Amino acid sequence: CFCSTKIFSHVFGIFWLAGGIILGVALWLRHDSQTTNILYLHLGDKQAPNTFYVGIYILIAVGAVMMFVGFLGCYGAIQESQCLLGTFFTCLVILFACEVAAGIWGFVNKDQIAKDVKQFYDQALQQALQQEVGVSDATNAKTVVKTFHETLDCCGTNAMTSFGISLMTELCPKEQSLLTGPFQQDCHKKIDELFSEKLYLIGIAAIVVAVIMIFEMILSMILCCGIRNSSVY
Repeated sequence: CFCSTKIFSHVFGIFWLAGGIILGVALWLRHDSQTTNILYLHLGDKQAPNTFYVGIYILIAVGAVMMFVGFLGCYGAIQESQCLLGTFFTCLVILFACEVAAGIWGFVNKDQIAKDVKQFYDQALQQALQQEVGVSDATNAKTVVKTFHETLDCCGTNAMTSFGISLMTELCPKEQSLLTGPFQQDCHKKIDELFSEKLYLIGIAAIVVAVIMIFEMILSMILCCGIRNSSVY
């Protein structure tokens, strides 16, 4: 049985390694320059919508717990402990349930995340273009708009009318400031692309984790039953 437990411990080690990879991907997404530049912005007392980070924090937690649970599975396999393997299986079930719940939440809110960010951008752009707002409010709004434009390499939206050469020069990146109409990079489209790409990566990571979890749950039960049967004889 030693040989089989050694093999199983290596398999559970893969689960620990997968947890480290998931944790690394989640931390990279959390500190990605594009999203942090946008989601840390403030428009007066209002902060940019950061619902996107809920999914990232869930992924970070899952990765960290996977590493701990993977170590638990390795140790349980080496020690041939039914108690540790049972705990490993229980933790996997709980993690799997949390991941399914997070996946459902992400699927329901995937369009709302980009929509909230676009509304925040539109509000900032409107304030930046209004002449009647206060100087400090207009300055803050222009800073927010410039950050969007520079981070996403875009300029305004296709739905709005041209807002003048002087304002375009001031608010848009140099390469975009002289482009109007169909050649202009729509910020709404860029926001959609940004969060679709990031949510796509999160979705892939979640699917990979789910498949690994199911595989590990089956293996842990096989090993646990094998240890139980061998202890009977």
